[in-house]
Amino acid sequence: MGTVSRKKFQEENEDILMLLRAIEANPRLTQRELAARMGLSLGKINFLIKALIKKGLVKVKNFKSSSNKIAYLYCLTPRGIEEKAKITYHFLKMKMSEYEKLEEEIRQLKHEVMTDDIAKIF
Repeated sequence: MGTVSRKKFQEENEDILMLLRAIEANPRLTQRELAARMGLSLGKINFLIKALIKKGLVKVKNFKSSSNKIAYLYCLTPRGIEEKAKITYHFLKMKMSEYEKLEEEIRQLKHEVMTDDIAKIF
């Protein structure tokens, strides 16, 4: 997988993880509310939810909302809960790796600054 496609894959997985977490936290959120909370377009949310339903990770139930409209309840399936855990694990590993690289870069920069400051004194 090339760098561009790997990055796109990671971004897509991050969107899916955010969506699974949001659905788990509040199954009654509308697609419009999910889009606003996640900073994604309504079309993207619709696309992701349809994909998650097709994969069997999310199921949809109808219910009557307080305004007498039919609304949807999005629920994670057992498979969805398992997939969320897997994605979370991989996301955490990726973020920890990024953090470790950043820590090393900070150490190197501090060393350079210290070396440059000492060189200026002598």
